[in-house]
Amino acid sequence: MYSKHVTKDISAYCHGELSVDDSRRFAEHILSCAKCRGEFEEIKLGIKLAEELPQLTARPDLWSLIQPSLGAELKESPRNRAFQLRVAAVAAVLLVVVSLGVWRFWGEGFKNRLEKGSWQVQSLEGAPRIGSKRIDEAGRLAVGEWLETDGGSRAQIEVGSIGTVDIDENTRVRLLETEPTEHRLELARGKMSATIWAPPRLFFVDTPSAVAADLGCAYTLEVDDHGAGKLRVTSGWVALEWKGRESIVPAGAACETKPGVGPGTPYFEDAPALFSTALARIDFAEDPAAAKDALTWVLNQARPRDTLTLWHLLARVNEADRVRVYETIAKFVAPPAGVTREGVLQLDRAMLERWKTELELSWGWSGKTTQKKLQK
Repeated sequence: MYSKHVTKDISAYCHGELSVDDSRRFAEHILSCAKCRGEFEEIKLGIKLAEELPQLTARPDLWSLIQPSLGAELKESPRNRAFQLRVAAVAAVLLVVVSLGVWRFWGEGFKNRLEKGSWQVQSLEGAPRIGSKRIDEAGRLAVGEWLETDGGSRAQIEVGSIGTVDIDENTRVRLLETEPTEHRLELARGKMSATIWAPPRLFFVDTPSAVAADLGCAYTLEVDDHGAGKLRVTSGWVALEWKGRESIVPAGAACETKPGVGPGTPYFEDAPALFSTALARIDFAEDPAAAKDALTWVLNQARPRDTLTLWHLLARVNEADRVRVYETIAKFVAPPAGVTREGVLQLDRAMLERWKTELELSWGWSGKTTQKKLQK
């Protein structure tokens, strides 16, 4: 179905009218096709802008003010009257045709949006609740409503036609928004597992300490009673963001978050057991001496694959320690042409991104391929 361009299906995709399989194929095509991705982004922006336009109501007496003027013009002469009647008739036909076309193209989408302003929820175990209402088999979660599970219940949410989210026991989530340009949940506490097939940055999850921006992936996200979180990515990649601080987490990696700080430094879960402990001291500890000792341990234990962690640390340590981090990365993968030591130490964004593209080869994931597709 999607061996050719998919621009004709953009509206259907945005309004959730494609089947699950077609939505997945659409998203895969968008990632690899610059032409279709460009049109998708334009339409998404147009929808977003249209949603922000104010809704105005016409004056009740507007037609009564217009009608006399029309009548006066029609009485000017029989010839003018006949001509204007023909013009009016043609305009009326065109209005009907255009209206039918617009309704066919958008109307069903608007209707579906009204119906799909809520998400389907399926009980997987026990009796989850939407607000105070118990879900025995299935229900719908509307914008602003909370879905809660206790120690004996689990549920699954259908995120329109772009994926599913499994809700674990003792979890509380809320639907914040479901629009063609953005689908957003809030995870207050507990654990959820998301599988999303969509172009980047359509599905978001707000937590007390970070926002998870989906980039086409599968992952689990946990939040404890204090608002601290942990992300584990099983396929694709996820961006964790908070007040300008960002961590890119690929498949096989994890990242912890903390209120007031945001996302920590991502790391591969096959790293030494003390790796995450050392990173927590670097990211979240208030003792500078402990953080410096932890950085020394991380640099000594790092493998080529751990350049994922080291690349993120470049922008998170002081200037003196940045030199140590740079030298450790350079031992594994030399900076490519055009990337200088001085530029990296000054955190030149273009140089850092260019070096990251080379480092991704040692991370054992498809980030490099996906990035190249997105840059086409």
